[in-house]
Amino acid sequence: MTPIRLQKFLSAAGVCSRREGEKHILAGDIRVNGKVARILGTKVDPKKDRVEFRGKPVIKTSRPVYIALHKPPGYVTSCKQPQERIVTSLVDIPERIFPIGRLDKASEGLIILTDDGRLHHRLSHPSFDHEKVYRVTVTRAVSNDALKQLSSGVDLDGIRTRPAKVRRISEKQFRITLQEGRNRQIRRMVGKVGHRVKRLKRVRVANIRLDKLKPGHWRHLSEVEKTVLLKDL
Repeated sequence: MTPIRLQKFLSAAGVCSRREGEKHILAGDIRVNGKVARILGTKVDPKKDRVEFRGKPVIKTSRPVYIALHKPPGYVTSCKQPQERIVTSLVDIPERIFPIGRLDKASEGLIILTDDGRLHHRLSHPSFDHEKVYRVTVTRAVSNDALKQLSSGVDLDGIRTRPAKVRRISEKQFRITLQEGRNRQIRRMVGKVGHRVKRLKRVRVANIRLDKLKPGHWRHLSEVEKTVLLKDL
């Protein structure tokens, strides 16, 4: 088999994106045949070379895994965080998967998990402009003016948020569609217009919908969903 760059192998094996793989290589997290590989140009033969990530063997599976999970409140979107309940613990499969993007601990809703590093890059990078849709409940009635402010954008840390689609659901509830994902963005945006989030639920990422999936439950993506999601990968 033709040797490939180490960061490409890590991405294909679902460990991380190529860019993150480069960081892990430089940090000394990767070993090839027992030796630390710190050179970005390192190439490996997946059939002959033994690759380890932080002491654990990296094995490239033949078919990547794509899962939709309804994250309940109280879980963190991390693969490992001491003394916290993590979303990967809700999915009982042998493959080593990781969450794409984040939902803060108090929030709930759709999380996509995979072992495909390429998809992680596609859905995490802002240049792809994929949509994320949230249903937001605030503690008191929200005015039309406040919703217009959220739609046009607000300043967070000196940088204006991108325009968003906002649609009222009820007196205290609305739906917002974003094409970016800054830290605790919706909670901070809502705070900027004088409100506080009571409940935050993500209901769609790109073409994947939460629908009737119950909290703590998960499902494999359908072939149609995967085809659309991976179309430009």
